[in-house]
Amino acid sequence: MSVVKVVELLGESTTSWEHAIQEAVGAASKTIRNITGVEVLNMTASIENGKIAKYKANVNVAFSVDGT
Repeated sequence: MSVVKVVELLGESTTSWEHAIQEAVGAASKTIRNITGVEVLNMTASIENGKIAKYKANVNVAFSVDGT
């Protein structure tokens, strides 16, 4: 039997929502081993001067727990 833990993260990017997701997963992978998947929960953006300044993505990152 395996155990999977899920953490919710917010990724940000000035480029795109896809890049914001990559940023969240990349940051998580620096301290979390065994990442098995990502679920995009929500995509939003900050607006400045009528243009998108920051793309934001709320994601759930799933990873298997060691020893199970």
